[in-house]
Amino acid sequence: MGLRDKGNELLARMDIVDVKLACLGKAALILMIAKLWPPLLSLEWYWYLVMSAVLYAKPLKQMFL
Repeated sequence: MGLRDKGNELLARMDIVDVKLACLGKAALILMIAKLWPPLLSLEWYWYLVMSAVLYAKPLKQMFL
Protein backbone atom coordinates (compact mmCIF):
# COMPACT_ATOMS: atom_id res chain seq x y z
CA MET A 1 0.00 0.00 0.00
CA GLY A 2 1.43 3.32 -1.04
CA LEU A 3 1.53 6.49 0.99
CA ARG A 4 -1.27 8.02 -1.07
CA ASP A 5 -3.54 5.01 -0.52
CA LYS A 6 -2.82 5.06 3.21
CA GLY A 7 -3.58 8.79 3.36
CA ASN A 8 -6.87 8.32 1.51
CA GLU A 9 -7.82 5.49 3.85
CA LEU A 10 -7.12 7.62 6.91
CA LEU A 11 -8.97 10.60 5.44
CA ALA A 12 -12.03 8.47 4.67
CA ARG A 13 -12.39 7.71 8.39
CA MET A 14 -12.54 11.40 9.31
CA ASP A 15 -15.68 13.51 9.40
CA ILE A 16 -15.84 17.24 8.66
CA VAL A 17 -15.11 18.23 12.27
CA ASP A 18 -11.95 16.12 12.29
CA VAL A 19 -10.77 17.66 9.02
CA LYS A 20 -11.37 21.21 10.30
CA LEU A 21 -9.59 20.45 13.57
CA ALA A 22 -6.62 19.08 11.61
CA CYS A 23 -6.55 22.31 9.57
CA LEU A 24 -6.59 24.42 12.73
CA GLY A 25 -3.81 22.29 14.20
CA LYS A 26 -1.75 22.83 11.06
CA ALA A 27 -2.32 26.59 11.29
CA ALA A 28 -1.22 26.59 14.95
CA LEU A 29 1.93 24.65 14.04
CA ILE A 30 2.77 27.16 11.30
CA LEU A 31 2.27 30.06 13.74
CA MET A 32 4.58 28.33 16.23
CA ILE A 33 7.26 27.92 13.55
CA ALA A 34 6.92 31.59 12.61
CA LYS A 35 7.24 32.55 16.28
CA LEU A 36 10.38 30.44 16.75
CA TRP A 37 12.03 31.63 13.52
CA PRO A 38 11.64 35.46 13.34
CA PRO A 39 13.32 35.94 9.92
CA LEU A 40 10.30 34.22 8.38
CA LEU A 41 8.11 37.13 9.43
CA SER A 42 10.49 39.77 8.06
CA LEU A 43 9.51 39.18 4.42
CA GLU A 44 7.47 41.74 2.50
CA TRP A 45 3.75 40.98 2.08
CA TYR A 46 4.02 40.14 -1.62
CA TRP A 47 6.38 37.20 -0.93
CA TYR A 48 3.62 35.56 1.11
CA LEU A 49 1.23 36.13 -1.81
CA VAL A 50 3.69 34.55 -4.25
CA MET A 51 4.23 31.57 -1.94
CA SER A 52 0.50 31.02 -1.51
CA ALA A 53 -0.12 31.23 -5.27
CA VAL A 54 2.63 28.70 -5.98
CA LEU A 55 1.50 26.33 -3.23
CA TYR A 56 -2.21 26.51 -4.12
CA ALA A 57 -1.71 26.15 -7.89
CA LYS A 58 -1.67 22.36 -8.04
CA PRO A 59 -4.59 21.74 -5.63
CA LEU A 60 -6.74 24.33 -7.43
CA LYS A 61 -5.82 22.83 -10.80
CA GLN A 62 -6.73 19.37 -9.48
CA MET A 63 -10.09 20.59 -8.15
CA PHE A 64 -11.28 22.52 -11.19
CA LEU A 65 -9.73 20.72 -14.17
